[in-house]
Amino acid sequence: MPDRGSPTLLRILPLGMAAALLLCLFPPLKARRQRQARGQAIIDSPSDAIISIDSGQFILHANAAAARLFGDTPDGMRGRHLGHYILRDLRSLGRHEGDPPFGDISQELRLTGRRATDYTLTGRRSDGAMFPLEGSLSAMQEDGHSVFTIIVRDISARQQMHAQLARSFSQLRELSSALQSIREEERKHIARELHDDLGQLLATLRGDLTLVRQHSDTTGALQALLHSMDGLLVTAITSLRRIASNLRPRALDEGGLYFALQKLRHDFLMRRAIHFDLLADEADLVLDDARSTAIYRIVQEALTNIARHAEASHITIALHRIDSSLAITIQDDGRGIAEHDLEKATALGLLGMRERVWGLNGSIHIGTDNELGGTRIDISLPMHAEVMETATS
Repeated sequence: MPDRGSPTLLRILPLGMAAALLLCLFPPLKARRQRQARGQAIIDSPSDAIISIDSGQFILHANAAAARLFGDTPDGMRGRHLGHYILRDLRSLGRHEGDPPFGDISQELRLTGRRATDYTLTGRRSDGAMFPLEGSLSAMQEDGHSVFTIIVRDISARQQMHAQLARSFSQLRELSSALQSIREEERKHIARELHDDLGQLLATLRGDLTLVRQHSDTTGALQALLHSMDGLLVTAITSLRRIASNLRPRALDEGGLYFALQKLRHDFLMRRAIHFDLLADEADLVLDDARSTAIYRIVQEALTNIARHAEASHITIALHRIDSSLAITIQDDGRGIAEHDLEKATALGLLGMRERVWGLNGSIHIGTDNELGGTRIDISLPMHAEVMETATS
C-alpha cells in the first residue's frame, strides 16, 4: 500500500488515461444505473398502475399511477410490504398448495416469457377504503434476484356495470315470465269465451235450423238451402273448436298434462305418418297450472320445429320424475340442428322454449343427439313440495 505522500497510479497517469481506466474498472455499475434509469422511465410513463416487488413482497418501486390509485406517493410506497395496499397474497398466484412462494410461477414466467394475468384482487387506499382490482404478474431476474412486476387496474366501474347488467337481465327475465303468464291467461279467457259463448250460440242455431228442416211444407229449393246452411254451421263449429283448442287445449284443463300430451301426440300422428313414442307416467305429471302449461307449450313448439325442419321418422318424448326434478327429453332422428342456428335472431321458437324453462328456474340444453343423429332437447325443472301441494289441492 502506498503511503499518503506517494503519488497514486491515477495521479501519475494523464487525465484521459485515468478516465479510460475508471470506465474499464466500473462499467457494470454505470450500465446497471443506465438500465435502472431506463426501466424506471418505462414504468413511470404508462397510465396503468405498476409496482415492482422483491421475493419478500416488499415494494421496490411504484410509478405515479400506482401512487394515485392507492392515495399515496411513490416514495411513501417504496419499502412497504405489498400487503399494505393489496390484501390478497400474491404468493398464491399460479401455484398449488405446498409450493414455495413465487417458486414455480417465477421459474415458469422466466422460461416462457408469459405472465399470470387477470387475477381478482382487493386494494386498500391510504384512507382505508377498499376497492376491487384486476392484476397481472410477471417476473424477471435482476443481479441474481427475482423481481416481480405487478400491473393493477381499478375495476370498480366495470363491476358496477356488470351488476347493473345482471339486474337488467334479471328484470328482463321476470318481465318475460310475467308476459308469458299474461298471454296464457288471455288465451285461456278467449278460448273459454269462444267455446262457451260463441260455440253454444252456433250449436243453438244449428238446432233451430234442424227444426226448420223438419217442416214438411218446405220446398225442395229451401231444403237444399237449409242443408247448405247446416254444413256451414258444422264447419264454423269445427273451426271454432280448433281455434279455441290452439289457444288453450281443453284436455289440459279437463284431464291434466298427461292427457293433453296424449291428445297432442294423437293430433300430430293424424297429420303425419311417423313413429312417435311418448314415455311418461301420469302420476309424475300432476303439476300446477304454470308448469303444466309451460311443459305443454315446450313440447308443442318442439313438435312444430320437427314437423317444419327435421324430416324425422322417429320421435321420442320422455318425462320422468328424478328426485325433486322433472326430466324432459325430446329427441328425433332427423337432420339435426347446427350450433350457429341455435343463436339466430329468427329462432323465436327456441328462444320461447328457453324463456319458459328459465322462467321456472329450470335448465335446458339443445344440441345434436349422439345416437340418433337428430336433435335432442334435455330439460330439467325443479319440483318443489309446494308445487305438488298446489297441484293436488
